Amino acid sequence: MEPLCPNFDLLKSSSVPLFSHRLSSINRGISKRSSASFPCVSSYNRNCNHQASVKTEAPPQQQPNGHDLIKSLTKGFVGFAAAATALASVCSDSPAFAESLTVAFPVSRAQEVNTVQRTLVEAWGLIRETFVDPTFNHQDWDLKLQQTMVEMFPLKSADAAYGKIRGMLSTLGDPFTRIISPKEYQSFRIGSDGNLQGVGLFITVEPKTGHLVVLSCVEGSPAARAGIHDGDELIEINGQRLDGVDSEAAAQRLRGQAGTSVTVKLHRGNGSGSGSSIKEVKLPRELIRLSPISSTVIPHRTPDGRLTKTGYVKLSTFSQTAATEMKNTIHEMENLGVQSYILDLRNNPGGLVKVGLDVAKIWLDGNETLVNTVDRDGHMSPINMANGHALTHDPLVVLVNEGSASASEILAGALHDNGRAILVGHKTFGKGKIQSITELHDGSALFVTVAKYLSPALHDIDQVGITPDVQCTTEMLNSPKETLKGKSSVSSLEADSCIMVAEHELDIQESKGTAS
Repeated sequence: MEPLCPNFDLLKSSSVPLFSHRLSSINRGISKRSSASFPCVSSYNRNCNHQASVKTEAPPQQQPNGHDLIKSLTKGFVGFAAAATALASVCSDSPAFAESLTVAFPVSRAQEVNTVQRTLVEAWGLIRETFVDPTFNHQDWDLKLQQTMVEMFPLKSADAAYGKIRGMLSTLGDPFTRIISPKEYQSFRIGSDGNLQGVGLFITVEPKTGHLVVLSCVEGSPAARAGIHDGDELIEINGQRLDGVDSEAAAQRLRGQAGTSVTVKLHRGNGSGSGSSIKEVKLPRELIRLSPISSTVIPHRTPDGRLTKTGYVKLSTFSQTAATEMKNTIHEMENLGVQSYILDLRNNPGGLVKVGLDVAKIWLDGNETLVNTVDRDGHMSPINMANGHALTHDPLVVLVNEGSASASEILAGALHDNGRAILVGHKTFGKGKIQSITELHDGSALFVTVAKYLSPALHDIDQVGITPDVQCTTEMLNSPKETLKGKSSVSSLEADSCIMVAEHELDIQESKGTAS
């Protein structure tokens, strides 16, 4: 999705400024025209004769393939920008496929609300053209802009105005489509680069309940040292309730200058309705280094008495350096004579999808399908390798659990469905949606769910997850958590029963003479 109309300018009249907004559509072969008028607020009734034009035009239908979609969503910030000009010039050469919507509304006299009004139209347009559900959760999306603009007009603060945008997005019924402030977006970018100042928590919105839950803790972080567990529900931060707060806004509250502290309240339940508890803990903020890879070599005695080497690689997040560090790690282990591998994706909440695909290529040969994308019109496109060459063909087991989400599930599905790996652990989180990230004119960012993905074997993962080939028992889940730091000793890993199961599966693969 390259920029179609890259500029966004505010139309000003001699009296009251009005928005003029013109969008280029993607893959919308439409030939209809409609018009509507926004109710003018009473103090601006004299300006009702002024109108702004919101007009979309679609180029001839052209379906992007899945690889282009992933590439465009992850090469940086998606360049598809909403555009506005003075009753703008045509942005497409295909007037036969034009859809025109004429609306009128006054611009707020409060400058900060005025700015958010522009952001509202920009976000509305991006949703209109790219959101995965073309019914917009069975509502009139054009009418939704009108309603939100009217609600926003009398407001006096940017925070309140942004609240109206969030309310508009919430009606889509997709917790992953959201807007974050410029400050929150800056923190998001820093986290993707691999370092941040905070407490070391990965959190997400649980789709079925809307609650904020802990996916995992960074090893050795303040959160991990305080005994916060995967699945704990986050209730309060510094005494403020988190009802209706999205994961990025909550993460922003947790972050802060190293040396300061933050108090969190969590709810822990055992899933059966009994034995639940509330925990409040004060956490110091520290510099959290999100090194995506930790590894070690595990000596392993085979059933016939031979001593072999198993390479253990834990991938904690799909940051920008993850694929490169994975390659370096595998090269090192091959030089050490490793004969089999365990790739640990437990409690990996995901990250950059393209990085997940790049990691999959490290283990696969040929022209295998890595994932299938399904767009808003139901068109499925496979993303295939092109003459790939794996760095190793040694047997591989992948560990997953309830905290393995998004890019982790893409990677696990790619390796499993192509016969490259056995999956051991517990069913994964179940996030099978792909978001674009667009930086808006004011420095905020809009996350939009633009597609869903299916595994190479066409399994729908969203809200379902991936069930491993071999599950660990409850007793195994209660084993001491591994605290591997870099290339440390393997003593903590030897207490991990899921790793023992993985080693057993590797023995079975070797006995069958099958190199995955």
